[in-house]
Amino acid sequence: MRENKQKGLPPRLDRYELKFGIPAELTEPISDFASVYCSLDKYSEKAEKGFYRVNNLYLDSPGYLFLRKRMEGAENRFNMRVRSYGDDPVMPYFLEIKQKVGGVVRKYRATVRDEEWYKVYTEPGFESREKNDAPSETKNRELFERTIFTYNVEPKVLTQYVRKAYISDVDDYARVTFDADLRFMPESEYNLIPREAEMIPCDAETVFPPGCSVILELKCYTSQVPLWMIDLIRYFDLQRMSFSKYMTGVTQVLGLYQYDAGERIAACG
Repeated sequence: MRENKQKGLPPRLDRYELKFGIPAELTEPISDFASVYCSLDKYSEKAEKGFYRVNNLYLDSPGYLFLRKRMEGAENRFNMRVRSYGDDPVMPYFLEIKQKVGGVVRKYRATVRDEEWYKVYTEPGFESREKNDAPSETKNRELFERTIFTYNVEPKVLTQYVRKAYISDVDDYARVTFDADLRFMPESEYNLIPREAEMIPCDAETVFPPGCSVILELKCYTSQVPLWMIDLIRYFDLQRMSFSKYMTGVTQVLGLYQYDAGERIAACG
């Protein structure tokens, strides 16, 4: 039996993230291919049919600086979000900053377990009560806090989707994820629990390549791209696409920007 490397994400992670739009019917064939090298991650193992809920609260400056940098294709840009898992999210939550420099994504992550975690950003003088002995997590949490105050950051959009995820058994780090059923709602508070009446489903016809409704992501260390990932791309004739869940959510629920169709691949194999 293979050893299943069910490792948590490190506090800082440098990786490649390759995104592809695929038809829903390709999910199982690609899963079968990946399962030769990977096992389901700890969340998919427990979920029905392998899909579990992911909730992301995206933050930005009042003038949407982070979003504008992304739309301008800035060489060095980042976004901020708070992540939770499950249909009824419970602690812990995860504070994340994702920085993109060229083609490399650098992810900083910190765990929060305090139910009043958000008061650090909303009540002057409130200090974090997190008890974490890992210096790197403390450093990332403090970075998150400094960035919020530096840019006067506030909640903008809550996104939700279902994810099926595999983690490599043969590499130090490699992941294959399938994201589907994207939904969005505007959110001005530090809240990660969707309000069903306000959730807006993603308009797949205007966002994805024709016939596609699932986002496939291949993630790996920048220093080690697995050969089996290259084989997977070639075998299924996958066409890479540019996609931002945050930008799509802002477009669909706030109507501030039009998604640039020129950034999408017109066909998905």
